[in-house]
Amino acid sequence: MKVKLLSHTPDPEKLVAAAAKNCYSASNVDNILEGLTEEKTESFVNMLSEIGHESPIEHVSFTFAIEGVSRSLLAQITRHRMASFSVQSQRYVREKGFEYVVPPEIDKIPAAREKFIQAMEDDQRTYEELTAALMEGYLKELLEQGVPEKTARSKAEKHAIEDARYVLPNACATRIVMTANARSLKNFFRLRCCNRAQWEIRALAEEMYKLVYAVAPTLFGHCGPSCVDGVCTEGKMSCGKAAEVRAHYLALRGTEPKS
Repeated sequence: MKVKLLSHTPDPEKLVAAAAKNCYSASNVDNILEGLTEEKTESFVNMLSEIGHESPIEHVSFTFAIEGVSRSLLAQITRHRMASFSVQSQRYVREKGFEYVVPPEIDKIPAAREKFIQAMEDDQRTYEELTAALMEGYLKELLEQGVPEKTARSKAEKHAIEDARYVLPNACATRIVMTANARSLKNFFRLRCCNRAQWEIRALAEEMYKLVYAVAPTLFGHCGPSCVDGVCTEGKMSCGKAAEVRAHYLALRGTEPKS
């Protein structure tokens, strides 16, 4: 897995503070940024967190490039509707020797790993055989319609991989460009940094968290699973490791637990 922060709203915390200032003062558009020192900005952002007023943080967004993640993860992350996604297409990109993600629990058991890799190799072979069979049929149809051979071959391949992709596994790796506003990201971290989240999306969420925290530590200072800065909200499904999780996230932030 590789995660990169491609872009973000410039000076995100100051912009959030300006939005908050608009809500709680008589400032107009000409002076809304005036007086927003580092200390005042931090005060506004912390106040929003304390009172649960989250709409002002929707004004800043972050764009990530993500690769080496599975289609299984893709199915989970796109459930977060308040985000925008651009995903490598299996309809237009032929999966020649596709890369795949091996779950850690499979990887650590030699017999399971062997079976898994064999399944991936079988899927690749089936995909190539199916693509070839479909291409042959489509090419014949196009040539009979009088389409020039070069054009016909290109169209036949695109048509073939569009249907051949149905045999590809959830483990097949993909690339994603994702943009989300800060409010959506905070919700994403609350749900997906939790120990109860699936391992791959939890690993991705934590990498994304580290990237945005480095840019806006006040804005994302109270993020992560609900148990980090409050109580676990998982009820009977709790992992029971709140203290351990809390210590881990405090270490990521470079802060000490409150006495």
